[in-house]
Amino acid sequence: MYHGRFKGTHYEVGYKWGQLLSNHEKKLDFCHTFELTEEKYEFASQCLEEYEKYFPEILDEIRGIAEGNKVPVETLQAMLFSMYCFEFDNKCTCFAISTKDEIIFGRNSDFLVSLEKLYMNCIYHLNGSYSFNANTTAYVQMEDGVNEHGFSTGLTFIYPKLRKPGFNAGMLIRYLLEKCKTTEDAIKELHRLPIASAQTITLTDLNGDIAVVECNPENIVVIRPEPKEHFVATANNFNSMDMKQYRNPDIDDWRSDERYFTAYNALKNNKNSYSVKLADDILSGKYGFMCQYNRKTNADTVWSVIYDLKRKQIWRVEGNPSRKSFKEDLRMKIN
Repeated sequence: MYHGRFKGTHYEVGYKWGQLLSNHEKKLDFCHTFELTEEKYEFASQCLEEYEKYFPEILDEIRGIAEGNKVPVETLQAMLFSMYCFEFDNKCTCFAISTKDEIIFGRNSDFLVSLEKLYMNCIYHLNGSYSFNANTTAYVQMEDGVNEHGFSTGLTFIYPKLRKPGFNAGMLIRYLLEKCKTTEDAIKELHRLPIASAQTITLTDLNGDIAVVECNPENIVVIRPEPKEHFVATANNFNSMDMKQYRNPDIDDWRSDERYFTAYNALKNNKNSYSVKLADDILSGKYGFMCQYNRKTNADTVWSVIYDLKRKQIWRVEGNPSRKSFKEDLRMKIN
């Protein structure tokens, strides 16, 4: 996993990073996971208007990367804006816990073994935005993270049955980390922003407010803890009644339902043991199938993260948590 620090304006951090890659003879003119087609270029051009309206700073960063890396900005936009909207092999599991003693967010990111050395942990200190520590299998977009205000969020991808010009899953996470202090802030933004792809977004804040938002271009459902429960969980499928119509049963979702029920049942049956240790054990597969992939199939858990908001700690495994241990990341202060 690469580690990047980004400080300054959006354009400045983009240009410096794009130039750094160019100096090491790495060009961002292709995508490792999908082909750039005329359809994706056209879709990206339709998304551009939405980013100009709601998140123009991110366009400055992408332009900076393009100019620093000496590649057409349209190529980067086609990759970044169409990701999650056509096809993608990212799978993941998220959960959050909230009691008077614990506020915990946990996430496994499952992806392609062949690309695991390209994944990034990023610390951003951008002018006019909240600072955050986040992880990604791409760049610019984020998949999970926590910001300086102790707001944490993460996505699970759902293969789309429909798409519409707007923000995809990774761009939504990036936007929320930069702009939101609380779960309620994030829910309001998700109702306001145009959504391009299908995903769940797990939200946790320092007040102990937790939720899973299931959303796509047509609908948004906010899932709160069940009565007398103190957790939410999700994987790569919609589970609310209103969103089940958007499931796609013909897609290989890497045992999504099994991972979901592993997390759900472990949290439901161990309510007196809520802790970072329990989160570690769930993510490590000690309560059932979670990360026990056969690497020979090019699938594995490529990182795992726990945000302990009560103690303001970040724990991460750069690899599969059944084989490696969580280590604390002390590089960014949570207020």
